[in-house]
Amino acid sequence: MSIISSNIKKAVGLLNQDKIIAIPTETVYGLAGNAFSETAIKSIFLLKQRPFFNPLIIHIKSKEYLHQVAKDIPENALKLAAVFWPGPLTMVLNKQANIPDLVTAGKPTVGVRMPDHPVALELLESLNYPLAAPSANPFGCISPTKSIHVADYFKSGLEMVLEGGSCSRGIESTIVGFKDNKTIIYRFGSIAVEEIEAIVGEVFYITKDDTAPEAPGMLTKHYAPKTKTFLTENVSQLLTENQGKKIGLILFDGKLDLKNTSEKIILSKNSNLLEAASNLYEAMHYLDKKNLDIIIAEKMPDVGVGKSINDRLERATK
Repeated sequence: MSIISSNIKKAVGLLNQDKIIAIPTETVYGLAGNAFSETAIKSIFLLKQRPFFNPLIIHIKSKEYLHQVAKDIPENALKLAAVFWPGPLTMVLNKQANIPDLVTAGKPTVGVRMPDHPVALELLESLNYPLAAPSANPFGCISPTKSIHVADYFKSGLEMVLEGGSCSRGIESTIVGFKDNKTIIYRFGSIAVEEIEAIVGEVFYITKDDTAPEAPGMLTKHYAPKTKTFLTENVSQLLTENQGKKIGLILFDGKLDLKNTSEKIILSKNSNLLEAASNLYEAMHYLDKKNLDIIIAEKMPDVGVGKSINDRLERATK
C-alpha cells in the first residue's frame, strides 16, 4: 500500500501523535514533525540518519507567527520577510525558549521560514504548532522534489507522504543570518543573492562548516547521487577523458554540440536559471537510476540562482 496521500486530515492526526510525515514545499519535500516535540524531532534525526549537530528549519504558517518562535528580530530580517514570505527564504534568528535545543543543535538561534505551497500552508493552518522539516531524504542524498522520490527513499519508518505535486523551485531555501549588523548568507538557494542585496545592501558569506554549522546545507559533501559525479566548465574534455564509459550528462541549455553519451538531460532549453534549478534534482534522481559509470554536470553561469545550482553540484561531487 502506498504511503502517498492527499488527506490533510490524516496528516494532522499523525502529526498530533508526534509521528513523522513528509510534506511538500515549493523547494523540496520535507520530513516534518511537531517543532515543539522532542519525541518528533528525535524521530526526524533518526529516520533521516542526520547528525545531531546539524540544525533543522522550522516552518511557520504566517509572518505574524514569527514572534512565537524567534525574538530580538533585526530590522533587516523584517524587511526580508515582508518581501520574500511566503517563499524560499530561511532566516536564522535568536530562538524563543519554547524551541527545543534538539532542533537547533544546542545553538541559541533557529532557522525559520514560511513556505509558499498551498498544501503546506493548509496543513500548517490546521496545526497549533510549527513544523520542523529538513529535506525528506536520507542524510547526504539527493533532495526529493516529487512524492515518489520520498516513497522510494523510505520503504519503512515513514507514516505518510502528503502529495503536493512537483516542487516548483526545486532547490532548497536561501538561508541568511544576522550578526553585528551584517547580513550573512549561510546557504545559497532559490532566492538569488542579488535579490537579498537589493533589500538589505551588502551581504557576507559563510557557506561551509563541517563541524558546527549555523544552518543546514553547509556541510562540504551533500545532495549527492550514488553515481560518481563531476562538475566542469569543459564537458567535452571530460567526455574525451572518459571514453568507453557509460556517461550521463546534466547540461544547462543544450547549446553544446555533444555526441556519444548514454544519457543527456538539458535543464532549460530557454537558458532560464530558475527553470534549470527546478529541474536539477529530478535530473540527478533520473540519472542515478540508470546504472551509469559517471555523471558529468556542466557548470552553470555563476550569477543569480546559477550560483545556487553550482553550489549543489559542487557538494555532490566531493
